Amino acid sequence: MKNQDLFRQSTVMALGTVLSRIAGFIRSVLTVAVLGTALLADSFNVANTMPNIIYNLMVGGALTAIFVPQLVKSKSDADGGLDFASRLVTTISLILGALVIIGVIFAPALVRIYAPEFSEPGFEHIYELTLAMMRICLPQIFFLGLFTMLGQVANSRGSFAPMMWAPIANNLVGIALLSYFIILVPKFTAETITDAQVAILGWGTTAGVIVQALLVIPAVKKTGFHLKIRFGLHGLGKSFSLAGWTLVYVLISQLGYLVTVSVATSAAVRSAQAGITTGVGITPFQNAYYVMMLPYGIVTISLITALLPHISELAIKKDRDGVRNELIRAIRMVGVITVPAGMAFFLLGPLMTSTIFIGIPYEDGLYMGYVLSALGVGLVTFSINIILLRGFNAFEDTRTQVPSIILINVISVLLSYLFLNLLDPEWVTVGLGAAFSISYVLGLPYTLFLLKRHTGTLRIREFFGQHVKLMLASFIAMFPLYIVAQFWQGINQFSPLPIRILEVLVFIVLGAIGYFLVAQRMKVAEIGVMMEYLPGLRGLGKRKKDK
Repeated sequence: MKNQDLFRQSTVMALGTVLSRIAGFIRSVLTVAVLGTALLADSFNVANTMPNIIYNLMVGGALTAIFVPQLVKSKSDADGGLDFASRLVTTISLILGALVIIGVIFAPALVRIYAPEFSEPGFEHIYELTLAMMRICLPQIFFLGLFTMLGQVANSRGSFAPMMWAPIANNLVGIALLSYFIILVPKFTAETITDAQVAILGWGTTAGVIVQALLVIPAVKKTGFHLKIRFGLHGLGKSFSLAGWTLVYVLISQLGYLVTVSVATSAAVRSAQAGITTGVGITPFQNAYYVMMLPYGIVTISLITALLPHISELAIKKDRDGVRNELIRAIRMVGVITVPAGMAFFLLGPLMTSTIFIGIPYEDGLYMGYVLSALGVGLVTFSINIILLRGFNAFEDTRTQVPSIILINVISVLLSYLFLNLLDPEWVTVGLGAAFSISYVLGLPYTLFLLKRHTGTLRIREFFGQHVKLMLASFIAMFPLYIVAQFWQGINQFSPLPIRILEVLVFIVLGAIGYFLVAQRMKVAEIGVMMEYLPGLRGLGKRKKDK
């Protein structure tokens, strides 16, 4: 798959992802405006993210990583893979339904595991609030699985749009729900929120996930692939065998996230006990993480979605060099966006978050920017690691990648607890961002080492030189803006919101244009490919060259 072909295919999907991420970002901003960044928001976020945690822990990783290669293989069956896909969807749906029931029953234990200090004396109301919200949100597990499973079936048939576009509807439902609270409900706190408001917030959030799942069903039918209910495990043995090691991988990853949530909520409780009002805890971390994931979700996920079926076919043909070349090409293409994005988050994070998160104190928005700066350092290596994992999956090897995630999470867990005990409570969440970044930076060489048994030696230098050029171009373009931002931040907080937003947009546009022009002068090949699809930048670059 050539650079331009891969770029075209991923660009089509990126359009849906961009709109979805924009809608999701608006939803995130409104959530902060409604709930703030302290314990009430932490309660909602722990409850609402629990379905994602359990889903990822038990099934999610297997769905996204293992079953696409298996679905691609099943197309050569006599029935075109219909029986295999039908049995797979039926079986996974039964597993997810059972998980919902088990989760609702054991919800009290889940709250105590993920937010242990919510049970501290004086915080019992936070525990009860989190428990009530969690039980309402847990049915999302089933519909998240249904959406992902049907989306993967569509992907294996060459239809990538459903998984990119359906989440927009979910976010629109969330935006409508939060707008209702902003317009009609007075501002509430963890002490004043009513049972009815908890139910509306929880069931409204769950409704968005249901809508997202249901929208994929007609999209799958349009491919001419009509799934049926099929019971039994016939033909699924290899898929579940491969999924077993993937579940180990996801288990380790989610245990690492458990520590992040536990440490963050503990820091929030300790901050409240110390009288610290600036929002700390899991809410600033999650919102900063969401901002960091915007370029990753728009570019990396779109590219990987387009790439995975292709590299799976290369692996089936035992074309090791082909898979290796596709992975290197993907890393270099993704780096064109993730490198400058990581630099922008590192240098300009506080300026961004203090502007875009409205309805909260300026200091709370600024704090999220510090977390974003810490997370931005690890964006590039995190994205590369995800791409490399698809290489393992293409060769149906889910076992060899496990030591990599063990190393990454051991580093993250050790640093997280170290920061919890060494840093003041108000800086622990920033420390969690740093722990995330450091773990992926240190873990990347080991992931590359493990993958060589399938692709041959895949050296960092095959993309490191290009990434260094991109980093240098980003720094040259953005460091002057960072200097201006340091002076501007003190004044900017008193400007009207529209002016502040305009100023941030000017910073971003200037940084992006400067980056592309500098990188082009450094003769980064992938910049040339991308500029073919950005006529304005291409024309500007040509005029600059003519001069």
